[in-house]
Amino acid sequence: MYTTRFCPYCVAAKRLLDAKGVSYEDIPVDGDAQLRKKMTELAGQRTVPQIWIGESHVGGYTDLAALEQRGLLDGLLSGGPQS
Repeated sequence: MYTTRFCPYCVAAKRLLDAKGVSYEDIPVDGDAQLRKKMTELAGQRTVPQIWIGESHVGGYTDLAALEQRGLLDGLLSGGPQS
C-alpha cells in the first residue's frame, strides 16, 4: 500500500486492515518523487493510498471500503475471487 503520512484516507485504510488483523507493507511516498512516479505508473492514479491485495490492484480507500461493505473484502484477503 502506497501512502503518505498525513493522508486521512491512508490512515482509514490502515485502520480497516488493522481491524481485520491483516499484515501489509506500508510504502510511504512523502517527498520521494521517484517512488510516487513508480506508484502512478503501477496504479494509473496519482492519489494515495493505492492498495494492492496480492497481485490485484484494489484502488484507494473508498474502493477498499466498498469491498468491505459488499462483503467481498474477506474473500479477497484470503485469496478468493473479488467478483
